[in-house]
Amino acid sequence: METALREVISATRQEAGCLSIHSFRSVTDPSLFYIHSRWTDDAAFEIHAGLEHTVRFIERVDSLVDQPREVTRARMMG
Repeated sequence: METALREVISATRQEAGCLSIHSFRSVTDPSLFYIHSRWTDDAAFEIHAGLEHTVRFIERVDSLVDQPREVTRARMMG
């Protein structure tokens, strides 16, 4: 999982609409990983979702996990 995350994070940082992206591993449960990203707008995120490195990452992750991925899209408050 770490390798897959490092690869997709590196490629994603090069995207024009990516303001920032970071991956995290839970301190209390090392099997939990998180990604936090910020985008210029929804259109930039939608482009990202269809790019080859993103699609490849999702396929790879789905083969590594034993439960559905949780995805939450959010907006900063205040």
